[in-house]
Amino acid sequence: MTPLPPAERMPHILRHYRTIAVVGLSPHPHRASFDVARYMQANGYRIIPVNPNATEVLGEKAYSSLTEAAHHEKIELVNCFRNSEDIPPVVDEAIAIGAKAVWMQLGISNAAAAAKAEAAGLLVVQDHCIKIDHRVLQSRGLLDTAARTGAASA
Repeated sequence: MTPLPPAERMPHILRHYRTIAVVGLSPHPHRASFDVARYMQANGYRIIPVNPNATEVLGEKAYSSLTEAAHHEKIELVNCFRNSEDIPPVVDEAIAIGAKAVWMQLGISNAAAAAKAEAAGLLVVQDHCIKIDHRVLQSRGLLDTAARTGAASA
């Protein structure tokens, strides 16, 4: 796959990859990961929590690792709420489970891990908040609102 330019990458990911494993998803409502995942869930995305210290988050079973989650769910996008230095093993797992993209949240980046993911054919976004970018792209009419049918009431 030819890498998409950054301007096309985010809309492509958000239009086509509807199942998101959120690595580091906290069960605590005051945490950013919870807020972002709740927003994405309310907008029609399936959230798969990955947190070894949780059993359930946002009504979804939590898994201890991406590998464990992939035994039960088809994961398309891996959204990372981990420190930048903790990203390489997350990317290794994302590649191993056949994810299509990795999204590192605002303040999170790892050039070597991103290059490895891209070399394996994954789309990569670094240092961006998926919630903010979803809102911006949606407000500009760059996301297919039909894909969210039924999500508006969530």
